[in-house]
Amino acid sequence: MVTYVAQDTPKVQTTPKVEFKHITKRFPGVVALSDVSLSVTRGSCHGLVGENGAGKSTLGKVLAGIYPLDEGQVLIDGKLVRITSPSDAGKNGIGMVHQELAFCENMSVAENLCLGQTPSVGPFTSHSKLIQMATKRLKAIGANIDVNQRLGLLPISQQQMVQIASAVGRGASVLIFDEPTSSLSQVESERLFELIRRLQSDGVTCIYVTHRMEEIFKLCDTISVLRDGRHVGTRSIEGLTEAELIQMMIGRPFEAYFPGHLSTERGKELLRVENLSSPGKFKNISFSLHAGEILGLGGLVGAGRTEVAEAIFGLDPLAKGSIYIDGKPEKLIGDSQAAMGLGLGLVPEDRKRHGLVLSMNARENISLPILNRLANLGWVNRKKEDSLSHKYFQAMKVRAAGINAISASLSGGNQQKLVIARWLAANCKVLLVDEPTRGVDVGAKAEIHGLLDELAAQGSGILMISSELPEILNLATRILVLRHGQIVSELNREDYSQEAVMRLMAGMGAENAA
Repeated sequence: MVTYVAQDTPKVQTTPKVEFKHITKRFPGVVALSDVSLSVTRGSCHGLVGENGAGKSTLGKVLAGIYPLDEGQVLIDGKLVRITSPSDAGKNGIGMVHQELAFCENMSVAENLCLGQTPSVGPFTSHSKLIQMATKRLKAIGANIDVNQRLGLLPISQQQMVQIASAVGRGASVLIFDEPTSSLSQVESERLFELIRRLQSDGVTCIYVTHRMEEIFKLCDTISVLRDGRHVGTRSIEGLTEAELIQMMIGRPFEAYFPGHLSTERGKELLRVENLSSPGKFKNISFSLHAGEILGLGGLVGAGRTEVAEAIFGLDPLAKGSIYIDGKPEKLIGDSQAAMGLGLGLVPEDRKRHGLVLSMNARENISLPILNRLANLGWVNRKKEDSLSHKYFQAMKVRAAGINAISASLSGGNQQKLVIARWLAANCKVLLVDEPTRGVDVGAKAEIHGLLDELAAQGSGILMISSELPEILNLATRILVLRHGQIVSELNREDYSQEAVMRLMAGMGAENAA
């Protein structure tokens, strides 16, 4: 088990800044929060943690006025406040930095920073005052961003800085951070952490919603754990171990997972790729994937991992090369329909944009690739669809009101389970999984790892792409390392270590690393 060392944080006062008393929030068919009571100390960085669907983001959105509470009270500085909208939250000094950015991408940075507070001269906007106000707000958090730039052209990290500058500039004394590093690199995340510590030093109380262990122990002085919409407990980070925290989050002891598929015999070749190339993306990619194995595809961001998986699945019409399924050459380039027909499935990196139709319900998303199998004379047999969707919905332990729950309403981890359920229903013999546990909590991660292992043990072949080295080292039978669009090494399980893989990914070779 990894041990994290808490970082030095600004000294925290003991008086409560925010108090939640008996908070209950319901959605159709789901109780998201049930009788939650906890307090957040003034000047602290208070972690809200739990599995996906535990209610942590919902509690943050109740405080931010995005969701009106159904029962309970919120107190700020000991005074009862009524928060029914983001405007009410702002008036009470509460701001939120969203996981999904909530600004107008077609407007400038300055216009976004001053939304609702645009300075004017008579009936006209004062451009000079707008620029002055926006510049001042960015300077307050130490951000150097061109205020005339269109927001949508900025990288995600800078867009996030604009969100923070907007909240601080409006006088926020409480800032809620909802999974703020989900789209940030390690370097960008470290800059955010520095800013949070600086805000704390200036007296801002931070509520940090996350599922990432290392961030909890790096930033937070206190944590509150939610599970199934209820408050499990609040602990000081001092003296708290990772194992204790995980047990609070998932309600059971967490044991290191050892893949069972490694003890089974490798089966026949299911997929072979020869000299697969795509202009500007990757070249001369050759490998084979057998039944009963998980083949890891490692590499730094931009190495070409995702692009290789997409080409195999028929999503790159410019790719060239040979693809064999069960030893037979198949024309899959640019034809994802043919890929699905031959038993290939793809769990994409971005589940929201490419993995699901968010406006559809869970049943419709699960059955989408196999509607032809469920149809008679062009009409979908609803009874068959319901039965099949329900089977895999339960198998994946999706936490939702039922198969008719709208996919957009599910947490990130449950959306990921839904994507995998789709390909389970399609009986895929080759599954291409790109970042299978990105953005999911520790409990869902263990469940997904167990499922991939089980699929391999049952004879499926899995090509797994992951940026989390511990994940790929633990699950993979073999690892292919990509660098600049080329395979630079193939490592068998007995030969690799985290240092060896990192050296190869960075182009340093494996000398003295194994």
